[in-house]
Amino acid sequence: MSSPALVLENISRHFGGLKAVDNVSLTVAPGARHALIGPNGAGKTTLFNLISGELTPTTGRIALFGTDATRLAPHKRAALGLARTFQITKLFPQLTVLENVLLACEALDRRKLSMHRALTTYPDLKQRADELIERFGLSAVSGETAANLSYGDQRKLEVALSMAGRPRLLLLDEPMAGLSAGESRTMQGLLEQLDPGIAVLLIEHDMDVAFTFAQRVTVLHHGRVLTDGHRDEVSANPDVQQIYLGMPADA
Repeated sequence: MSSPALVLENISRHFGGLKAVDNVSLTVAPGARHALIGPNGAGKTTLFNLISGELTPTTGRIALFGTDATRLAPHKRAALGLARTFQITKLFPQLTVLENVLLACEALDRRKLSMHRALTTYPDLKQRADELIERFGLSAVSGETAANLSYGDQRKLEVALSMAGRPRLLLLDEPMAGLSAGESRTMQGLLEQLDPGIAVLLIEHDMDVAFTFAQRVTVLHHGRVLTDGHRDEVSANPDVQQIYLGMPADA
């Protein structure tokens, strides 16, 4: 049997006396669609930062595809197959859509060390970039600078960049944030078309999106796991309904 895409064992992160993430254990299977939900301040993005290497855990262990990644730098985690998006888009605003995607395609390629040759002269990288741009509906704006894109197209571009390195585990931090209803539907459709072999861990405040997209849901509350299980079990949990969904306990 293949190793889980992600295993967190008793992960904590303390900022002085604040326990932002408190003894969290979590397993994401290969190809899983897994949502991470919870109120603002529950520790969701901090947990993502621990998984991707932006932060180091105070205690606990992180494994990616069977490899201990607890102390690995972010680029080494990316080489293992991890990619992520952020709540706030992180693009090269003065580069075109194509240039952004080409750089992302090059990031895990040995040719990134070739400093005196244009990326567009590598046919395979150019083809990969064009395919991603088309898949995410950005062909019409391929030559536009990222700064001039609509916010919805910027979000699509960020997801396209995360896919450039052919990840095996994708962390999506609120990909629908700030999108209109129509843009959210488009984004949801794109996410549903992702390769089923890629494990996806999604932070999402829209419960309809979270419970439609994910088969398994983990709820964080005050940095701890409140509950974890199949989406039907979690949605029926009275503690989730009371604490997260705002429903009375006897509803």
